[in-house]
Amino acid sequence: MRLCSIASGSSGNCIFAASDSTNLLIDAGISGKRIEEGLGEIGHTTREMGGILITHEHSDHISGLGVISRRYGIPIYATKGTKEAVLKCKSVGEIPPELFREIWPDVEFAIGDISVSPVAISHDAAQPTAFVLRQGRKSLGVMTDLGRYDAYIVEKLQNLDVLLLEANHDVHMLQVGTYPYYLKQRILGDKGHLSNELSGQLLSEVLHDGFKMAVLGHLSKENNYERLAYETVRLEIDMADNPYHAGDFPIHVAKRDVVSDVIEF
Repeated sequence: MRLCSIASGSSGNCIFAASDSTNLLIDAGISGKRIEEGLGEIGHTTREMGGILITHEHSDHISGLGVISRRYGIPIYATKGTKEAVLKCKSVGEIPPELFREIWPDVEFAIGDISVSPVAISHDAAQPTAFVLRQGRKSLGVMTDLGRYDAYIVEKLQNLDVLLLEANHDVHMLQVGTYPYYLKQRILGDKGHLSNELSGQLLSEVLHDGFKMAVLGHLSKENNYERLAYETVRLEIDMADNPYHAGDFPIHVAKRDVVSDVIEF
């Protein structure tokens, strides 16, 4: 399988995931032009995408959805709540309803040779999900935009090869920053975003002997730094009550405006 972050951050998200025969996008929260250019950098075109998995309806996850879905007729996979919310978003333009494929949390489905498992998450959206993808014995997870995690989330992320995990903010930076009080409370709440510390703690709970790589994503431009997220997550892993250390596997940080290297496994 392959994984590549076209864009990841509070200003826009688009992830490419693929097997040898199936190409998918997870979210389309940047312009159609940037999606086209990003895919071109890794040798692909938008018309090759077999589907677009949508986590939720916030603009940083759907801003380019209307353009590319209409242009190429790409199927859109989303929960009923997300679909209804997307169709109400005037900013994405008209999307033919027949392009939508309704999905349900915890109900696995297939696109080509990739099995997709939607995972219900806690976020302030209509019916948000994260995704776990499997092809044969290989697996990856894309888990962002969750205010908290629990035993259900930990269970869903067991035995993955690769995990792209949210490390949105540093709590202290957020608390002393310029955001208004209500926004700080939203981000810190149970339906907001994972902090660097919580990201490291969640990652610590899903590590196993076969784990290959973690990618930290959805970093806040205002309330985080790449190095800070990286070092905080590493520290949490080293302090956790498990046999693993941060140096046992690679940890990368996805950039908001630079296409990442393609991870192949």
